[in-house]
Amino acid sequence: MSSELIDRREALLRVSALLGGIALVGGSGLLSACSDRDRQTAQQQGVAGDPGFTPDQIALLDEIADTILPDTPKSPGAKAARVGAFMALMVTDTYDPKDAQIFRDGMTRIDALSREANDAPFLSATPAQRLALVERLDREQVEYMQQREAARRRPTGAQAKAEANLPDARKEGAPNAQAGAGGAVPITADAPTHWFRMMKELTMFGYFTSEIGYTKAMRYVESPGRFDPCAPYEPGDRSWAPHA
Repeated sequence: MSSELIDRREALLRVSALLGGIALVGGSGLLSACSDRDRQTAQQQGVAGDPGFTPDQIALLDEIADTILPDTPKSPGAKAARVGAFMALMVTDTYDPKDAQIFRDGMTRIDALSREANDAPFLSATPAQRLALVERLDREQVEYMQQREAARRRPTGAQAKAEANLPDARKEGAPNAQAGAGGAVPITADAPTHWFRMMKELTMFGYFTSEIGYTKAMRYVESPGRFDPCAPYEPGDRSWAPHA
């Protein structure tokens, strides 16, 4: 196994941890796609691996990603790292058809939401309008994913039957208690990943495995080199990137 693949696996685990420990859509397929040198060259040149993603769609993904990870005084943002093309490639090569369609529908949805809120498509909205929409969608996906995780933890089988016979007072105080008849329909355990969650996952994974992410957003030292278990760190410093 190549050292590059090991480092990307570590990056995948770190991004998953940052997003709450839930496995990323695409799973190990993300690693397989990333290990293809020709595909990496296509990403660096800003070329999507799937002709189904138009240049306008890749431009939309770039702007979504750049709103999530914008330029800072110390490092370029996601658009500079060509994350839009990376996202298109990963959806094409690692997502199953159902998830890929959810992602594509999400691209249409975010444009529609921008038109509703700002009377303009996402690409024509102001940076402040884009940020407000992205923050709203992020809150939505967090709540959605939390509800899905809660549904997956609900007891099934014999345990569910046993809890069904609990006294009403105990059932009402249970953490998995359902909403009343007037409440929203609960999200089920087999509900798909929220489409904005997919976009956020690929934005972070694409950026922090790119050359810009490694060398600009993080501190990078070419190895092999000396082993230093106590590298100096001050609050606010950038984290150290592993060997790419």
